[in-house]
Amino acid sequence: MLEGVKIVLELFFFTTLFAIPLGIVVALIRVSRNKIARTVTSIYIWIMRGSPLLLQLMFFYYVLPQISDKLTFDKMPVAIIAFSINYAAYYAEIFRAGLESIDKGQFEAAKVLGFDKLTMYKRIILPQVVKRVLPPVGNELITLVKDTSLVYILAMNDLLRIATVMSNRTTSLMPFLYAGIVYLIMTAILTQLLSFVEKKYSYYK
Repeated sequence: MLEGVKIVLELFFFTTLFAIPLGIVVALIRVSRNKIARTVTSIYIWIMRGSPLLLQLMFFYYVLPQISDKLTFDKMPVAIIAFSINYAAYYAEIFRAGLESIDKGQFEAAKVLGFDKLTMYKRIILPQVVKRVLPPVGNELITLVKDTSLVYILAMNDLLRIATVMSNRTTSLMPFLYAGIVYLIMTAILTQLLSFVEKKYSYYK
């Protein structure tokens, strides 16, 4: 099962690495004044949130290669791409809500003080947004750990697939129990880390 845990952690790490920055970029576009860009990102979020992640994995791995041989990728890159694009849509809405919760007076004050947009977001707006969105972002991270089990559709040796193979081989349900315990341990560790981060950046100490 260590091989399955390795795949879970690898997929979790790279999805988080790519999805959160992409989500921030999409959120910034969503609150911009460019109507066309807002419409495009709205459609993207609607598709990603409105269709199951399992179907998106199947589309990237099974459908795209039929369109063109150049769109054929290995299993792990496909999983990372699909998970990152999907989760970025959810993070985008979380960060958009966080941006819209910031008082408009702070944007105006930053302009009066002569801050350019990049400096304003980097030093004033985004630090506040991060504090406010930590709980929902944390929930998505915990969900991501469990969603990694969906890669079984790509025949990857993730934790759930290995448990299934072991169960079929031993005619026992105990491997599923072991897999469940491993997932619980991983989410428990992540929950404690997120709790520590939330307390560290809490407004009220």
